Amino acid sequence: MSDVEHHLHSDIDSHANSHANRQADSEARWPDSHPYPRPDSPPLLSPDQAEHTLDVWLVPKFSMLTLFCLLEPLRVANRFGRDLFAWRLLSADGEAVTASNGVRIDVDGRLSEVTEADWYQGLASKGRLMVVSSYEPEACIGAEDLALLKRLAAHGVWLGGVDTAPFILARAGVLEGYPVALHWESVPAFREEFPELEVRADSYVWEGGRLTGSGGAASIDMMLEWIVTLYGPSLAEAVGRQIVHSRPAEARGAATSQQAAGRAGASTGWVADRASPRELPRGVLRALAVMEANLAQALPIPDVCRLAGLSQRQLTRLFVQEFGETPKQCYLNMRLDQAQRILADSRIAVTEAAVAVGFSHLAHFSRAYRKRFGEAPSVTARRGLRPPASAEG
Repeated sequence: MSDVEHHLHSDIDSHANSHANRQADSEARWPDSHPYPRPDSPPLLSPDQAEHTLDVWLVPKFSMLTLFCLLEPLRVANRFGRDLFAWRLLSADGEAVTASNGVRIDVDGRLSEVTEADWYQGLASKGRLMVVSSYEPEACIGAEDLALLKRLAAHGVWLGGVDTAPFILARAGVLEGYPVALHWESVPAFREEFPELEVRADSYVWEGGRLTGSGGAASIDMMLEWIVTLYGPSLAEAVGRQIVHSRPAEARGAATSQQAAGRAGASTGWVADRASPRELPRGVLRALAVMEANLAQALPIPDVCRLAGLSQRQLTRLFVQEFGETPKQCYLNMRLDQAQRILADSRIAVTEAAVAVGFSHLAHFSRAYRKRFGEAPSVTARRGLRPPASAEG
């Protein structure tokens, strides 16, 4: 065994045996040199062979990107000489699940059968359940599924959810007292449906026995953080190098904000769909940030101009130049886009959605909504964000 391999194995052993001192221990033991993984890909492990198991509940229309980003760091970690991680893919009925990109994924079992067979036999400390969902998470979740999550939580099982899965966990009543992170598009709807829960803008939040996150590529950092927690930063850095992923400095100590990269507060995605924020004049960015911060109680445009530090004539000229719309039109569209997400992602009534984006008259809201999206808000609420039938294929 090479000196480098010896260092890595010692690092893993010390973290498995000494939870309290794992980070200080690894930093003292580990040089900055690269560890050497085994040249081949190790065989997949069963839960009884691995030190830790991640069970992944796939909800129909889940994100394939999220699934890959959850599992690949664990697979690569197993290349460093120890049987560290196993994983199983589960579905509510034990049948294959279709992802949002149309690919069907076979699973290893039915959620209730696997969890009750394993965790109720004293294996809760070894197992983890991660719920992975994306579009329309409520469409395929029944009362029995929510009841199962509640039973698992009562038995002390570690529960996680990414992308829109925090909706499922919250509806099961297992997030009380825990901060929540989820995909930024779903935050407005989540806050409307669960105002009592604390929502953070981080890409993931890990506290106690709950881990929630935004999904997508951020799941890599989330899994690397799990590896840090179990075995220290040295193994996590080695895994990151193997998958050509550099953990940002801020992610080594805390989760990073989903909107840190130049969005200037425009977290509704309205700006990203129309222009690169880096190309927009600062006055426009300031105005957009003011608008987004005041979606629930729309400000008069003169107030937006004052807070952005521009005259109304200047702001109008810049908005028409950048977006082809006046500030008033842009502001209205931002509010309507927010309402669409709330209606599609939550169980909020149309009237409540209208109030949430600053409309005091339902008729006015419905007319504006229909003009923008070509359908009544009640239709969106029933259907979700799938395109209308006339717009499909």
